[in-house]
Amino acid sequence: MRKYILLFALLCAAPAVAESQELPLQPLPAVLESVLPAPVVDADSWLLADFGSGWIIGGANMEARIEPASLTKLMTGYLVFDALARGEISRQDEVPVSEKAWRTGGSKMFIRVGTRVSIENLLRGLIIQSGNDAAVALAEHLGGNEAGFAALMNQTAARLGMNDSHFVNSSGLPHPQHYSSALDMTILTRALIHRFPRDYRLYSEQEFTYNGITQRNRNSLLKRDPSVDGIKTGYTEKAGYCLIGTAARDGMRLIATVIGAPSMQARADQVHALLQYGYAAYRSREVYAAGATVKELPLWFGQAAQARVVVPGGIQIIHPKGDAAQLSGKLALPASLDAPLQTGQTVGRIEVQFDGVTVRDAALQTDADYPPGAWGSRLVDWFKRMVFQLTH
Repeated sequence: MRKYILLFALLCAAPAVAESQELPLQPLPAVLESVLPAPVVDADSWLLADFGSGWIIGGANMEARIEPASLTKLMTGYLVFDALARGEISRQDEVPVSEKAWRTGGSKMFIRVGTRVSIENLLRGLIIQSGNDAAVALAEHLGGNEAGFAALMNQTAARLGMNDSHFVNSSGLPHPQHYSSALDMTILTRALIHRFPRDYRLYSEQEFTYNGITQRNRNSLLKRDPSVDGIKTGYTEKAGYCLIGTAARDGMRLIATVIGAPSMQARADQVHALLQYGYAAYRSREVYAAGATVKELPLWFGQAAQARVVVPGGIQIIHPKGDAAQLSGKLALPASLDAPLQTGQTVGRIEVQFDGVTVRDAALQTDADYPPGAWGSRLVDWFKRMVFQLTH
């Protein structure tokens, strides 16, 4: 019964940290395209995206339907991290291993039927060892059964804007109605890193030992390139060899997704080539940090004399290396504001331009509540503004 109560709570509750489509993955503006040619990728579909801006640097067949194989476990991990963030479960919880979880074929962490395994160990078995048995055990714990957990997966996919995905299991074993796309898997990767940066560190661990068996992380790029810190491999006969790799260098994170490569070596080489290209061609720039004050405006009728205007989510963009001087900003703000104002109230917009072309725009909002002043001070402000309007 507890499992079904937990499933109901997870289905109905609002996200602990907002899942947002404010900055969905979008094509890189043409004015920002690099003169350096992208590498040739031998795969069914691929995509290279910048994490900070959400811009797609390049790709092919990004929305084509694919069999996601073990990339599915990114969604399984996402939902476990979400439940941990909500306080619905804890890492020390002991999960009973069902016969179904024990019998699930494919890659395993080798949990034993009838035993209990902590969520902490199941997460490592899921992420590092790509254990299908761990995926099923976690799904049954959170969803009551895999069908219930699949409902959570599809609800979350819809919230994230994964419009070409449908899940029927937690592990990625083949099923005609279990599918996704390179674009959707990249959307999921970006959301996972954004919402759960501390939990995400598990994806960089190179090995895990459970039940006396040590298995290495299948992402060979973790060993090859120290800037790579994730994230997931996958393989089935139909899907081919798949890899989503992400790296962080000099304040810039890139995500490279390759689906349907001809071999394990090829998927690693192609993801690495995409990452190398991205860092060679582009640099990242934080135009405004999240919550940074853009301007202080005079405030009429309030307790404060001024109101601070901020970019709540910040603005980060990429541009071809060597072209930073062509960046500029354009504010659309009133000359003053009137109290009362609420935290997060939109009062204007900012446009970031590159070579005179707008490449990003964002809302400008108040940083706090600005309540009205006392009756006498409001009356004084009324006369002051009337005089100002008459004389200007």
